[in-house]
Amino acid sequence: MATRIPNTLTIAGVDPSGGAGVLADLKAFSALGAYGTGVITALTAQNTRGVAGVEPVSTAFVRLQLVTLFDDVRIDAAKIGMLGTAALARAVADALAAPIGAGRLPHRVVDPVMVAKSGDSLLADDAKRMLVEAILPLATMVTPNLPEAGELLRRRAPESLREMTAAAERLRRLLGDDGRRWVLIKGGHLPGDPIDLLHDGDKMIELPAARIDTPNTHGTGCTLSAAITALLPREADPIDAVRQAKHYLTEAIRRSGDLEVGSGHGPVHHFHRWWPA
Repeated sequence: MATRIPNTLTIAGVDPSGGAGVLADLKAFSALGAYGTGVITALTAQNTRGVAGVEPVSTAFVRLQLVTLFDDVRIDAAKIGMLGTAALARAVADALAAPIGAGRLPHRVVDPVMVAKSGDSLLADDAKRMLVEAILPLATMVTPNLPEAGELLRRRAPESLREMTAAAERLRRLLGDDGRRWVLIKGGHLPGDPIDLLHDGDKMIELPAARIDTPNTHGTGCTLSAAITALLPREADPIDAVRQAKHYLTEAIRRSGDLEVGSGHGPVHHFHRWWPA
């Protein structure tokens, strides 16, 4: 278990409302005791009600951000979020290949951001194929929700726990033969209290939680994957990192009503442990 403060990286887009993307990731990193860095892949015009526009950063500049950062800063864990285009996915994969090959980036969490909470598409069709072909093989953990799992597998979204289990097994096979790789498939789209599944190719672990009645769920996927990224360098067992991240997110959702941000799907409360109610 690491005793030094981990340096973590988010590779994602910017949500000006602060509920998702890089800004949410940096909040989660900070809340869980990790130093956060960020590489911007896209600018968005969005708020809690929807996405008005997306402006990708050039592939050359994304690559330059990554290469320059890795040249100076030790990164203990990275999260790959919104990529947007096939060219960006390829550029990120190429830039990550060198530090991964050299063993300098032991934890790579892929949050396959495809659709915003409002239903707006955030990932171009041709980028989905590149995500599967170039990014997933680099992942040590992938964290799709049910619609994203369906998109990655080119199937309909799972509609039961049994179908979630089959999807987790198929997704795990996309990650390669290395046993140190995990799939966390999130079951929040199913009715009732949500159950997530964590699978490493051998163990299939059910992670139940109580559903919280709130509209403030903007950025929950970003926050969970960022929390896992912050905790993986500190925890010897990835299962413990995921359990702690889920507990942190649950409380962030529970305390989201303390905030007054927008009139749509509001953000979760990343700093619920420190800010007064």
